[in-house]
Amino acid sequence: MSDRPTSADFLTAFATGWPEQEPHLMVLSLTTHKGVQDFAMTKEQALLIAKTIKQTAAQLVPPKPGTPRRG
Repeated sequence: MSDRPTSADFLTAFATGWPEQEPHLMVLSLTTHKGVQDFAMTKEQALLIAKTIKQTAAQLVPPKPGTPRRG
């Protein structure tokens, strides 16, 4: 983990819902300029990810007025 780059790819993400054949899984699709990658997770994992994203987003500093939005 310490060898991670200091920059990040911007991405688009969406949950494709709970698949009909696998109702115990949720699929999350992430899209960057490098392509699309799908991740399957349990309900507990999905809720933990959502909680972490919500906590982190609450700590983000609002952009300065006039700053263009990325993404």
